[in-house]
Amino acid sequence: MLDTSTATAQIRVLNSGYSREARALLYQAYRHEPTFAYIFEAQRPGYELRVRATVRELVKQHFFQKLPAIGLFVDDRMIGIALIAPPQRRLGITDSWAWQIRMWLSTGVRGTRRYLDYHHAVLACLPTDSVHVLPLLGVHPQFQGQHYGEQLLEAVHNWCADDPHSSGVVLDTGNSRYLAFLERQGYEEIGEVAVGPVLEHVFFHGNPQSLRAVTV
Repeated sequence: MLDTSTATAQIRVLNSGYSREARALLYQAYRHEPTFAYIFEAQRPGYELRVRATVRELVKQHFFQKLPAIGLFVDDRMIGIALIAPPQRRLGITDSWAWQIRMWLSTGVRGTRRYLDYHHAVLACLPTDSVHVLPLLGVHPQFQGQHYGEQLLEAVHNWCADDPHSSGVVLDTGNSRYLAFLERQGYEEIGEVAVGPVLEHVFFHGNPQSLRAVTV
């Protein structure tokens, strides 16, 4: 059996050909997250279907608009992913009426509205317009706690730093167990958003001075 604690991970820039793998991984990463549990009402039947549908529509729209994404691979298996929204094209996903209609049909009007409210509240915390935002970011649960999250974020930081229009990266989480980890990676909390009973923390990381190549 592969000893994943010592396996070498590879970074790849993704295209739409990775859509199915991206959806499967992000579903596993987000199905138990407190923010999604509130927005899509985990207590009601059909919650997992609503999470699957949301991830599907976000990934579909992301690749349809040809927005960047970075994947982390071990032995050709995708174990981590970051969807990246550049400064110039950040609002394209949720401003799409086609996306909203598909969300209404698959997750319900209330879940869609809650997601949009959460999304716009996070964007209101941005320190400047010149930042990349990570709308979805995750490492498969089987590979968490093995330093793959650090590798994925380092690749994201270096990739974004190559954009002259970017001053850094913003992400958010409603899961308190990630707060110390993000601070260790150099993130600074810049805002908080109440998503029902969940307190969403918004973090910023400035671009690094030195760059590392991303393998395509």
